Amino acid sequence: MLQGNELSEKRSLVGPIRRILVINVARIGDTILVVPVLRALRAAYPVAEIVCLAHPKRLEVLRGLPLIDRCAAISKKTAPFRGRFGQRYDLALVFGHEPALHAYALRVARQVIALPCGKQKLDARLFAMISDQGMRHAVHDRLRWLAPLSIPAAGLRLDYQVTEDERRMASEWIAAHGGGQWVRIGFQIASFPTKAYRNWPRENFQQLGERLLVRFPDAQILIFGDRPDAAAGESLARVLGERCHCLAGKFSLRQTLALMENLDLYIGVDTGPTHLAGALGVPMVALYHCLHPGRFLAPLEHPSYLGVVEHPVALADATTACTMAAISVDAVWAHVEAALTGEAA
Repeated sequence: MLQGNELSEKRSLVGPIRRILVINVARIGDTILVVPVLRALRAAYPVAEIVCLAHPKRLEVLRGLPLIDRCAAISKKTAPFRGRFGQRYDLALVFGHEPALHAYALRVARQVIALPCGKQKLDARLFAMISDQGMRHAVHDRLRWLAPLSIPAAGLRLDYQVTEDERRMASEWIAAHGGGQWVRIGFQIASFPTKAYRNWPRENFQQLGERLLVRFPDAQILIFGDRPDAAAGESLARVLGERCHCLAGKFSLRQTLALMENLDLYIGVDTGPTHLAGALGVPMVALYHCLHPGRFLAPLEHPSYLGVVEHPVALADATTACTMAAISVDAVWAHVEAALTGEAA
């Protein structure tokens, strides 16, 4: 059986490429990280139809992107029942190792590029199998899927599109909460529950918020998060006072991102909304755990202020027992002041 890059060396792409399928069933952050691949495909095949299939609960982050023509939901449970009839694709890129998604792509596409799924009969049919090349930035990691096509990157930035209706909703909320008189700072206080070790202590956010509200009398803090973060967010908002609003669990993800678009500064732990803040291009300060260093995850080609705060423990010594309390309030504050005053951190 051919292994790794040997598949791409032995086979030549059969064209023309009129329809392209990209399958990326993942969490929010991993879903949006595929955007540079979509951008490169659009640049290489400007008239091709590009369809993106994603997890049903993550699909919303792709809606409206001009890089794709259509997006729809798929999962490993629904994939075995799909692709027996209907339209076919000239090329498919599959992210992840799930055999059911590989099998679906091989049913509907003439040529498939994917990681090995561990099923020899499926892996042998791939046009190109993506091999492991060690740790690298998450964007560069996904750009490996373009190598068998000899397609260069067309930019490393992420992207996200707020709709006009969502922008209007955000404007109405802002108008009802002080209008343009405030400098708006967003706090993303928690990662998702299975990666709670990436959370910065609530008391650290409290200390940071107190400093902010004293140093910048025209500042207003918005606390973001999902429904499970609401209780912690409300508690923090009560301590920080009337210039702090907890929005956790009160808006949909897309509505939350429309509000984020209006921030003067975003401060958050490593999680999906932090990737999306990078996609929005807002000034930001991001805090990274030693198991997931910012040098592998922070936004690339960010158009505004970017403060990357790394955990002090080296990756070689990193474990989930390493607490984010090791990142001091002072370390974050230096970036906050630099972002809001224009002075170097």
